[in-house]
Amino acid sequence: MLTELFTLVKEFIPLTVSIALVTSVLWFANWFLLKRKGMFTVDSKNIRQMTVLTLLIIGLLFILFNIPMNVTTRGQILSLLGLVITGVIAFSSSSFIANIMAGLMLRFIKSFSPGDFITIEDQSGRVTEVGIMHTEIQNEHRELITFPNIYIMSKPVTVVRRSGTIISTELSLGYNDNHTKIEKLLKEAAVEAGLEDPFVLIKNLGDSSITYHIAGFLSDIKTLITAKSVLRQKTLDSLHEAGIEIVSPNFMNQRILEKGLEFIPKKTKVIPARAEEESPESIIFDKAEKAESLDYQKKKLEDDKDTISQLKKTAKEASGEDREKLNKKIESAEANVTKKIEALNKKKADADKKD
Repeated sequence: MLTELFTLVKEFIPLTVSIALVTSVLWFANWFLLKRKGMFTVDSKNIRQMTVLTLLIIGLLFILFNIPMNVTTRGQILSLLGLVITGVIAFSSSSFIANIMAGLMLRFIKSFSPGDFITIEDQSGRVTEVGIMHTEIQNEHRELITFPNIYIMSKPVTVVRRSGTIISTELSLGYNDNHTKIEKLLKEAAVEAGLEDPFVLIKNLGDSSITYHIAGFLSDIKTLITAKSVLRQKTLDSLHEAGIEIVSPNFMNQRILEKGLEFIPKKTKVIPARAEEESPESIIFDKAEKAESLDYQKKKLEDDKDTISQLKKTAKEASGEDREKLNKKIESAEANVTKKIEALNKKKADADKKD
């Protein structure tokens, strides 16, 4: 019995060793790709995942070859595994490859980048991630919405330009107020809201009201949501201060009111916001802000690398003291780039932990 037990244990030693070895390799690979500083830029998440997945598949095959079984059984299992993998690839390859191709096309076209405001169908928000397989946005409720890249390529995408955008609001007023006076008040409201080049359009002449459209240019798109709210607020203030009522054409009130009573709220003292208070956008789009910052720093890093390449070319053609000065400048620039990469990796890792 001891001999048989020893023989059985001996047969399973290679399997045990292979499992331990594969587990160790996967753990080390994940640690190395995730924690190693200075090796990768911040855009290495997909590389790490694909590397670990490849090692996992190789490890499973390695374990399979070390299971104590005869050659015929092992061949049958490998054939079955091959059929399963082939079936999975056949069913999923169309959408899988289509998403990858769409992701590569989005990166090539560069219609938008992290931090941009975009609208896809009825979903709006700021871009937090543009991956190979999917694109993620953060909406005004601070929720994260993920879109397959193939879906984005097949739908119209509205992108707010970083140089600025037009924001607007609409309201209806009665025919008893002269439109020239209204247009002047609405433009003043837009200016007070911080908009440039304001303009007013008459959108509709209804049976009992006129629809006005007030708009202006907003240069700082990061405050898009707040700016829309401020525009509406200043519009109310401007019209009420001029003694113009804003009521529905179908307004009805069954109460007996005093003669001459107007539906305008009394003036109240407005307490200005403190400078240190955070804007709503900094809370709503926190992940998008971080993504935009990381993307900007990554681009600056690429510019620094291009500068180093140019310096190296110049150093090869230089001689004597000029070459020594250039070499010192190159060493300093390379050390600075290394520090930036480490800082970006740390910032990215901290952001991933918080998310």
